[in-house]
Amino acid sequence: MPPWHLRDYHDDDLDQAIQIWDQSRQAEAESVFPVSEVMAAAKAGQPAVVALVGDELVGMAVAQADGRRAWVVLLALASRWRERGIGSALLAELERRLRALGVRHVSALLPAGAAGTKALENSGYRLREGLTYYEKLEPPGADNADVLAALGGRVLPGGLWDAMAGMEREKQVVERRVVLPLTEPALADRYGVAPPKAVILFGPPGTGKTSFAKAVASRLGWPFVELFPSRLAADTREGLAAALREAFTELAELDSVLLFIDEVEEIAGARSGKAVDPGHGVTNELLKIIPGFREHDARMLVCATNSVRSLDAAFLRPGRFDYVIPIGPPDPTARAAIWARYLRAAGDAVDIARLVAASELFTPADIEFAARKGAQAAFERELTERGDRPPGTEDFMTAIADTRPTLTARALEEFTEDIDTYSRL
Repeated sequence: MPPWHLRDYHDDDLDQAIQIWDQSRQAEAESVFPVSEVMAAAKAGQPAVVALVGDELVGMAVAQADGRRAWVVLLALASRWRERGIGSALLAELERRLRALGVRHVSALLPAGAAGTKALENSGYRLREGLTYYEKLEPPGADNADVLAALGGRVLPGGLWDAMAGMEREKQVVERRVVLPLTEPALADRYGVAPPKAVILFGPPGTGKTSFAKAVASRLGWPFVELFPSRLAADTREGLAAALREAFTELAELDSVLLFIDEVEEIAGARSGKAVDPGHGVTNELLKIIPGFREHDARMLVCATNSVRSLDAAFLRPGRFDYVIPIGPPDPTARAAIWARYLRAAGDAVDIARLVAASELFTPADIEFAARKGAQAAFERELTERGDRPPGTEDFMTAIADTRPTLTARALEEFTEDIDTYSRL
């Protein structure tokens, strides 16, 4: 008897299913069928089967049937339970259910090397050579495009979420709290989960807060607009408060948008209580604008700050922001993933473990800088010595020694205190 058993997918399997999905996705290629479509199909009664070992969900397969044809839209397996026959068992059960529906032609479309490929081959599926896959995503309407251009916004390319190397703890929090309630609105509504409308990301400089905001916009397929307070103030004679009102009025014309304000403490710092405080009116204006912004669907405000403790208390109050999420420095596992991302060209010539140990106080931005610096040094050596010696560990260790880390022990201590005091998850 195999150690696993199969059963129908249940709605309360969602959390474990998402974890399996994350383990099965390829970082280099985005899945054709996004998780929102897969879960919608399962919820709508399309064939969906899970494999369990005890209470642990270790695999899942979902198909979408249309007449005599069906597509396998998900074949996902937990990393440590692959190559044990679970994928083939899931496919066999899925095919049995599809035959009962009259399906006689089953197809699958997966990124090369994706989890489940071997199971398909072992189950009699044949690779079709000479096919080219096309798809078209509808862009914003012409009117929206004009507004977006006027605001300096853009639709970001897909795949930015998967490109966020490391930072898995933060990705999991942002995915579950921010992304999934928006991509699964019907399921969220069923469980009484209100999709978030505004979040704050806080943490030391360079930890990837802007990158997270862009990745969420990319994942949702929403236009990304960044407001720069200094630029707004320079574009009007009526002051920053009036410029904010005008910008938010223009944003109301967009069907969907992720609005990002970095270093929001510049316009939402703690008020002194004095009537002559120049920031008083701007903070008040922003506090009045946020509730109106929250009334519309398909809009999200993401504010980032390096100093959450400097924000006005009214700004942080529940009801304006759904979550206050810490984005911290990468731990050793995350640093290894980030180094590996930038050192793909170096191959096995680099001892990443040494680099991870030497870059303890480095942010993702610091690691990127040191990686580029080490590669540049090897490039210049090649030009002068013509020795055809690729960048090695010592090149990057030298670059690390020459890079001043963004973080300090005191900054980390303050960040830990801020997590206890301000985070709201």
